[in-house]
Amino acid sequence: MAKRIDVSGLSAYYGSFRAIEDISMTIEPRTVTAFIGPSGCGKSTFLRTLNRMHEVTSGGRVEGKVMLDDENLYGAGVDPVAVRREVGMVFQRPNPFPTMSVFENVAAGLRLNGSYKKSALEDIVEKSLRGANLWNEVKDRLNKPGSGLSGGQQQRLCIARAIAVEPKVLLMDEPCSALDPISTLAIEDLIGELKDRFTIVIVTHNMQQAARVSDRTAFFNLAAVGQPGKLIEIDDTERIFSNPSVQATEDYISGRFG
Repeated sequence: MAKRIDVSGLSAYYGSFRAIEDISMTIEPRTVTAFIGPSGCGKSTFLRTLNRMHEVTSGGRVEGKVMLDDENLYGAGVDPVAVRREVGMVFQRPNPFPTMSVFENVAAGLRLNGSYKKSALEDIVEKSLRGANLWNEVKDRLNKPGSGLSGGQQQRLCIARAIAVEPKVLLMDEPCSALDPISTLAIEDLIGELKDRFTIVIVTHNMQQAARVSDRTAFFNLAAVGQPGKLIEIDDTERIFSNPSVQATEDYISGRFG
């Protein structure tokens, strides 16, 4: 079941540099939340704190709290690898495992997390590829390399791989930025379908995309270069784009800066 995220007082650092400061927000289950804002304001850094991938970066550390329903993801004794099973990630550029077949790309996470009978594995792979709207395009080439697919197909393959392990949350870091318009539309349609099963958070530089796919939008900004990024406001997407509460949000959306 999709889960709610509650973030309170979160700051993230690269060594002594504070990249984002004192962010608090709630992300409701089975919704799409979009993060927008100028480059360098900490959107992707914040996204990576939601599944503890920020710590993988050299010098990366976090202060504050991220609750996934009743579980503090930064609590003592919490395994970051277990967190990443519950909170999956799709990256900016499609990254299928180049030496693996389409089938093995989807099955990779499942094999790491346990042993499955061949028939069960086949069922989950098919279900995941159907969930990513890719099954009909690849069902006759499951044993061919995933790297042989088109860019849009590779990104949907990565989404299939992410959802195969049944995460509670799906994070997407600019998932369409490397794709053509037709592939972008396919991913956007897919996001609309997946929110019935997952809590989805997406970083995007495309204002129209945020308006199309999200239920709520969060605007991030930074006062000056070298200053930490901050959450300026978060609200229903329709309100953010039609009547934001903060002038800086309106200036960014209308193209006056950023």
